[in-house]
Amino acid sequence: TQAAPGIKRTILQKFDVPGTNYETTFMKVEFEPNYEVARHTHPGPEASYVLDGELTLVLDGQEPKLLKAGDTTLFQPGIIHSGKVGPKGVTLLNSYVLEKGKPFMTKVDAAGKPIPAEPPKP
Repeated sequence: TQAAPGIKRTILQKFDVPGTNYETTFMKVEFEPNYEVARHTHPGPEASYVLDGELTLVLDGQEPKLLKAGDTTLFQPGIIHSGKVGPKGVTLLNSYVLEKGKPFMTKVDAAGKPIPAEPPKP
């Protein structure tokens, strides 16, 4: 599915976590070359594996970290992160464990405050 210009998200598998109000989603995420990933958070943990390409990951309060094919990373819920995609693009395999009904992600401003989501376009 086309999430926004420059990003393609493909859900590979989605299932309920038994006995909870959570669901797990496995997703392939493809970014175009030199894409700027906006600051955002997720309401649950996110694990990422870099299939190909490069991404410079920025977590608030930490030095930028270059991720290349074969690298992994884990974000705890609510961690503000952003990134800069390399010149050849990047493809990630991501897993998310999210409470049902919560937004998949929330963009945040420079102060870390949520940016209201844009209404769907007709």
